[in-house]
Amino acid sequence: MNYTVQQIAEITNAEVIGDKNLVVKNIAYDSRIIYSIKNTAFIAINTHKNSGEKFIEAAIDRGINIIISEHQYPQFENITWIIVKNSVDFLQQLAKYHFENSHLRSIGITGSNGKTILKEWLYQCLWNEFPTVKSPKSFNSQIGLPLSLLQINDSHQLGIFEVGISHPNEMEKLENIFHPQIGLLTHIGNAHAANFSSEEELIDEKIKLFKDSEIIIYNGDHSLVDQKIKKLYSDKKLISYGLKETNDVFIKNNISKDENILVEYFGEEISFPAHQRDEATLTNATALIAVLKVLQVENKKIIEKINLLKAIEMRLEAIEGNKGNIVINDSFNLDLDSLKTALQFLKEYNKPKKSLVLTDIVGVNTNSKELYEEVSELVNEQYFDSVFLIGNEISKFSELFKSKTFTFIDTKELIESKHLSEIENQIILLKGARKFEIEKLKDILELRKHDTVLEVNLNAILHNINYHKSLLKPGTKMMAMVKANAYGLGSYEISEFLQHHHIDYLGVAYVDEGVELRKKGITTPIIVMNPEQHSYQTIIEYNLEPEIYSFRVLELFYEAVQKSGYDKKYPIHIKLETGMHRLGFKDFELDQLSETLSEKNLKVQSMFSHLSSSDMPEEKEFTFKQLDIFEKNSSFLTEKLGYSPLRHILNSSGITSYTDHQHDMVRIGIGMLGESPDTEIQKQLQSVVSFKTVISQISMVENGESVGYSRKFKPDHLTKIATIPVGYADGIPRLIGNQVGSLGVNKILAPIVGNICMDMMMINVENIPNVKEGDMVTVFNAKPSLKEFAGYCKTITYEVLTSISPRVKRIYIKD
Repeated sequence: MNYTVQQIAEITNAEVIGDKNLVVKNIAYDSRIIYSIKNTAFIAINTHKNSGEKFIEAAIDRGINIIISEHQYPQFENITWIIVKNSVDFLQQLAKYHFENSHLRSIGITGSNGKTILKEWLYQCLWNEFPTVKSPKSFNSQIGLPLSLLQINDSHQLGIFEVGISHPNEMEKLENIFHPQIGLLTHIGNAHAANFSSEEELIDEKIKLFKDSEIIIYNGDHSLVDQKIKKLYSDKKLISYGLKETNDVFIKNNISKDENILVEYFGEEISFPAHQRDEATLTNATALIAVLKVLQVENKKIIEKINLLKAIEMRLEAIEGNKGNIVINDSFNLDLDSLKTALQFLKEYNKPKKSLVLTDIVGVNTNSKELYEEVSELVNEQYFDSVFLIGNEISKFSELFKSKTFTFIDTKELIESKHLSEIENQIILLKGARKFEIEKLKDILELRKHDTVLEVNLNAILHNINYHKSLLKPGTKMMAMVKANAYGLGSYEISEFLQHHHIDYLGVAYVDEGVELRKKGITTPIIVMNPEQHSYQTIIEYNLEPEIYSFRVLELFYEAVQKSGYDKKYPIHIKLETGMHRLGFKDFELDQLSETLSEKNLKVQSMFSHLSSSDMPEEKEFTFKQLDIFEKNSSFLTEKLGYSPLRHILNSSGITSYTDHQHDMVRIGIGMLGESPDTEIQKQLQSVVSFKTVISQISMVENGESVGYSRKFKPDHLTKIATIPVGYADGIPRLIGNQVGSLGVNKILAPIVGNICMDMMMINVENIPNVKEGDMVTVFNAKPSLKEFAGYCKTITYEVLTSISPRVKRIYIKD
């Protein structure tokens, strides 16, 4: 958007107080996430739950000088006000005008489940075909949709927008704002179904979006949807998709077999490999193909684009349990569709045995018998060793479950039964409605009970990877570095997540790290960056791929390959020296290297080097010199070999600063964890790691008394001191004691006082309002940030993360 304040007022019939000639290009709705104040107006959105007007002062403090509000606040000087009758109506009116004057082709996506996944997939497939704009995140509501539409600018040719409703009579308002040329209806399930009198009413409401659409693409597996669409919109071009052969686009072969998926589109066949074969994913794939064909994307490109797709995850929490168990905590919501997704998620784990805790499904207007018959059929297909049912309703149908089944009125009764304490070496899924509070079971089942935890947000990792990928060409591969226990976060857990999202390579430092991953079921190619001589046989045994950096290593490894009886060309990775002077072949050795390689039964899978200073703008000249040497030497070796190995030299900061030198693959490490030396890039990344603990005790320390070993801190007045259960055995360096470092309590920094102990430390909390025992303390995350904490320690973020003790409980979050 690009309007003057005067134009906005005329479009929306608003009143202006102040400078009418100011230009507005962005509208911010959240004062906490204003990254740019230039040409930005802040809208104070008032809803029945909250008033955005209480955040006006915060927006002005950030530098905003244009405020859209239902009221003016004269105490703020030099502010231009756009006064509106209703902030939500204003937003919708402006968005409608903006959309209708944009002249772009539009896709509108609605349904119960799969809207965000299909939107993101479509964007991934189409961004390089047409300049494309899409809804951010899941912006699809009465407020989210208008904000999405206002992102459209003159360069966009295609818009992909989600439209979501949760109550009757909402879609008519949204369709008035946004009338897509192509309508896409995803799966109709029971999300928000409780707010509608029937499934028929829900469908009727959803398909109102397509009133003015030219083409409607819908899931024809749902007979009522098929019937209603054909009856109401018989004058439009209709395309049905799904798994059934009655659809225009459907899967022709058996999806359970280990072969390519074969999709038929109006008699035309499209074949592609599928990493995931659950029905929801494959149904979404047929919808994707239908849209791409409508947009005249050729079949060859469709297959290529499907192979490059990145997945979108739900929220899950995976925790190491006691007695060798893995606990999957999915106690955030429960409906039939989220249950299906959770059950499919279990297949990613290699535990042969599994148990399920399942509660009543609440808030769904469905016949209980039919609902739990379907639930039991789903559960029975998973072959659980034990099923624990919680709730009066689901317990009535316990005989439908074929596993060893136990019923309980509530979570408390299950806890008291002690059944969970008997489970060993299993994966345990906790799946329940919020009201049953089954997250309490997590506390019983988890291995480490300490209040100190390292929380790892896996979805933030995915976001950070995808951000870096957005800077690359679509075909560029990516290697994720998971050495040193994935920088202290948990090598297996991170690798498993990355494997699920089809990372191309994993990188470890030593063979033992790679072996551990292979033993736990990681099949992604793994490069060993520092293969030791005694480990070569193990490398071959576990199908690992070594870095080769000298003739000595090359000869010794080839000797090991011959001894092993390996009869194919073994993949190796050639390290080139470009100026870091650590490891690698030098330019004068390349002739001999190419001759030696031509004589051996080895395949150079990749050639690579390391940038020593890509995070240092002052060393750009040296970095470009390294890049030039790599380009020259890798090209020379490629010509000599007679084939083209992958080439890679960019690390995380290299991806963002030297993108033109991405070659065939890049390597991501600390960037994956949300850290960048570039402040603008940092704003685009999400924090991955949160190190948290709690206050054990609060004491009042008198003037002249001392705190901790060696009496290093003596207050000069009555001071409130909190003790927290974390110390140098957990990875906190002693050097940040005695007021060098601070920790966060209620978003305020509290200085560390006295010497840090092995298992405890003390902080001064006299300036923290309402502080109490049991309050959360942030070692690092946002306040202080990981980078700030590393600053206290006079080191880098890598060292901070890799120093965190294994006794600190790791929790893995997915959204």
